[in-house]
Amino acid sequence: MDVETSALEEFVVGFVPTVFYLPDYVTAAEEEQLLNNIYKAPISKWRTLKNRRLQNWVPPWLEHVTHRIYAESKLFPSAINHVLINEYLFDQGIMPHQDGPAYVPVVAILSLGSPVIMNFTPHQSFKNAGGMTGINNDTISESAPSHMNESLSEHRPFSVALMSRSLLIFKDAAYSDYLHGIEDSELQLYDEAINVNNALLGDGQVPAISDLKIVSSSSEYGGGTIIHRTGTRISLTCRVVLKVHKSLVKLKI
Repeated sequence: MDVETSALEEFVVGFVPTVFYLPDYVTAAEEEQLLNNIYKAPISKWRTLKNRRLQNWVPPWLEHVTHRIYAESKLFPSAINHVLINEYLFDQGIMPHQDGPAYVPVVAILSLGSPVIMNFTPHQSFKNAGGMTGINNDTISESAPSHMNESLSEHRPFSVALMSRSLLIFKDAAYSDYLHGIEDSELQLYDEAINVNNALLGDGQVPAISDLKIVSSSSEYGGGTIIHRTGTRISLTCRVVLKVHKSLVKLKI
């Protein structure tokens, strides 16, 4: 799909005006080609972590995608120069975190394969301001949020359903004032995602792919609808590194 900058506002989801969700950003054929290229990469390109494995590079076959995101979104100040290729199995996620000050405060996530729910949680400072218990400080970046005096009502949690082939972009307050993460669970609540009821999930709302199973009346989830993750998800996290130093051994992931 072609995305004109003037029309990007129609892809805003939820109450935070800097969260954009674009369904079916790549075609099924493009998704297949991307996955083929990812899994053709040498084993040396993969780094294995506790809950997932990843590749950290921008290979030539990926540049046309990163250039397209940069050119069409017009939200990045320069060409995308940093891509993390994350592989998540059916029960793997990532702890709530911020991407940190090493990057320009805008990130685009292209999702391939199995759908998943991404949760956004207000930064610790806002939770404390509202009298709520906090998330473990180990999950929080050293960078402070930009609006320290905002009320909790203006910084409430939300979730986004990331369907296969979709593109999620978030920036500014959504980048600095929230943590984002995915639960380590094969079952994830679907009903409350902010893009479920606004015709932005993609073809036919619920894609007819084997990795997605909608199970209603789950007692564990209060009778709501859940996503049953049965396959592997690949995410391409696209960012701009502000400045690369030789002494910068490890970027925050």
